[in-house]
Amino acid sequence: MSEVSHRVLTIPNVLSFIRLLLVPVFLVLIIGGQDGYALLVLVISSVTDFLDGQIARRFHQVSRLGQLLDPAADRLFIFAALVGFAVRGVIPWWLFIVIVARDVMLLVLGIAGANFGYGPLPVHHLGKMATLFLFYALPILMIGQAFPDAAAIANPIGWAFVLWGVFLYWWAGIVYLAQTVRIIRIPRAEPAAESDTLNS
Repeated sequence: MSEVSHRVLTIPNVLSFIRLLLVPVFLVLIIGGQDGYALLVLVISSVTDFLDGQIARRFHQVSRLGQLLDPAADRLFIFAALVGFAVRGVIPWWLFIVIVARDVMLLVLGIAGANFGYGPLPVHHLGKMATLFLFYALPILMIGQAFPDAAAIANPIGWAFVLWGVFLYWWAGIVYLAQTVRIIRIPRAEPAAESDTLNS
């Protein structure tokens, strides 16, 4: 396993920054109905995502910043696609709200954990699987929008990925909620008691 460094300027991090810069381009293309070009941007993003992971592991350039940027780019691409599709009426707004509400809940849980002295919870495999389902749903739905002849096949498959992704997304969210409740209930040593012990 590669050692995690605190370096900022690495090839994988540059590729991750490029992915982040592609997010607003992707959003504008989707809102504008340019699904073919949006799909191309998503393919480029996926290639850079694969390359930055391979380079980071092979050349020992795994960094703390990269571990943050990589999932952030994935989430932002999903968010941008949801916004674009909701604006165009491809997906209902309630679906967008359901997905975003789970991320808001995780943000609140993270703040609650930090207030009790705990860092971020480890990523659960359900969360990874949910993100993967949602991420793969995007190009499939875009194929249905960009190529009407393929819509009869692409749309049902894309929606199957979306619905399973949402289900797993919230299942993982409930797991995170249970973990957070468990850790904040762990009794902590009282500062006053520690002070009395030191002074005795």
